[in-house]
Amino acid sequence: MTIKLQPETEAQLISSVKRFFAEELDDDIGDLKARRVLDFCLREMAPSVYNQAIADAQQTLEVAVADLGGVRYEAEFDYWKRR
Repeated sequence: MTIKLQPETEAQLISSVKRFFAEELDDDIGDLKARRVLDFCLREMAPSVYNQAIADAQQTLEVAVADLGGVRYEAEFDYWKRR
């Protein structure tokens, strides 16, 4: 699975990786190293996150579909009953 980011998103993420290294690890890195870290995360970790997100969405949809029987019912032919 290849994740293609928008250029603006990629630039922000690279900036965030550089800031993380600087503030959390006391290590200043350049754009190239930050891009490599981002690429690693996208290739190694993102598929697991994506798969979990899809599984969560599927479960949410299955619950919603299972509940359709309860929410779809509308009484029929009740005009005269309401009078």
